[in-house]
Amino acid sequence: MAKDLTAVLCENLHEVMKENEKVAIVGADLIKTNGLAPLIKQFPERIVNVGIAEQNMAGVAAGMASYGMIPVINSFAAFATRRICDQIAVSICYANSNVKIIGTDPGITAELNGGTHMTFEDIGVLRSIPNIMILEPSDAEELKQMVPAIFEIEGPVYIRMYRKATPDVHNSDYKFQLGKADVLKTGKDVSIISSGIMVSEAVKAAEELSQKGIEAEVINIHTIKPLDAEAIIKSAQKTGAIVTAENHNILGGLRGAVAEVITENYPVKIYPVGVKDIKGEVGTMPYLRERFGLTSAEIVKAAEKAVKEK
Repeated sequence: MAKDLTAVLCENLHEVMKENEKVAIVGADLIKTNGLAPLIKQFPERIVNVGIAEQNMAGVAAGMASYGMIPVINSFAAFATRRICDQIAVSICYANSNVKIIGTDPGITAELNGGTHMTFEDIGVLRSIPNIMILEPSDAEELKQMVPAIFEIEGPVYIRMYRKATPDVHNSDYKFQLGKADVLKTGKDVSIISSGIMVSEAVKAAEELSQKGIEAEVINIHTIKPLDAEAIIKSAQKTGAIVTAENHNILGGLRGAVAEVITENYPVKIYPVGVKDIKGEVGTMPYLRERFGLTSAEIVKAAEKAVKEK
């Protein structure tokens, strides 16, 4: 049975903290909610809870980093990005502070927390700030390898991740590499470029398209910034059409990042599957997937249109 991603996060942060005494957790009253309660017992001297004061959480973390610590701040994605944007830009990124940011339940994965907690703009907000790396795991295996990897580099990193279990995309033979896209399936007709919870939907869509005689190339973008431009250009040259699939506003997110690469290097038309510049609402995952069009069926529809209009 697949593990909740928060359990995977906790287990791997535990391993990192066991090996590196400089790593600490800084939270804003959601440390337990984000599945990190075991770390409080194991490393009490390296857990800081500032209360419901996210801006202070970021400021405290930046201060700790200036003294050589490696703080990991965590909250819901809406609070770990939108609410503390100025502190990220000035206190963390301007100084290139070695702060790691974990934002949980981005986009529709906020579910019953509703529109106020449903950030469709976190990638767009942070992508325009210099010095920050942006990551999004598609499954447990990817997150397992991603967590230790972010401590091998110096500087700010943001991980946006679902809290619950996800379908497995990778097996234990998978080798994660920061900054390098994963080609999960090769194809010649259309490129499906996806991230996060949309990767498993992209794989599902590719299987359905194959039955219709359309061979889709599926690319998992776990590193949204810096983007693997080489992989995207190579795929576009092969297929001549692109579909992007993301749990984010189609403005400013993965679609925007891909478009920036494509327009400068190998212009082809991009067909976006994502949130169409509207706010979130309360709902279950199945309802919200249908409500915002974040399904394999929408990817199939976009891919068929892309192939037809080439």
